[in-house]
Amino acid sequence: MMAILKKISFFALALVLTGCASQKSLYYWGSYESQIYQMYSEPGKAPPEQQLVKFEEDYQKSMSQNQRMPPGFHAHVGYLYFESGKLDQAYKNFEMEKLHYPESSIYMDSLMQRMKGKK
Repeated sequence: MMAILKKISFFALALVLTGCASQKSLYYWGSYESQIYQMYSEPGKAPPEQQLVKFEEDYQKSMSQNQRMPPGFHAHVGYLYFESGKLDQAYKNFEMEKLHYPESSIYMDSLMQRMKGKK
């Protein structure tokens, strides 16, 4: 009886672990989290241009895998473009953030309104 109980427990555990391991992430994270961490923990070590290259690669990979980028990704990329003086690209990314995450509209609109004074 104990042997059967152990086999059933082992089988149940295997099913649970297999189910957890096979779930696909809701978003494609790429290097987003590590880049954000590095940006704030080691200021100046990852200039905006360097981050933009990595984020563009991440975005292309997400598109090829038919996955969405996480909330805030396009807003952050827009910020990096703003820091680089590329206001048109910044505006485009703020619009993309609004498109993918409508709850960010008020904040993105506020940023875009402020940018109009910079043009």
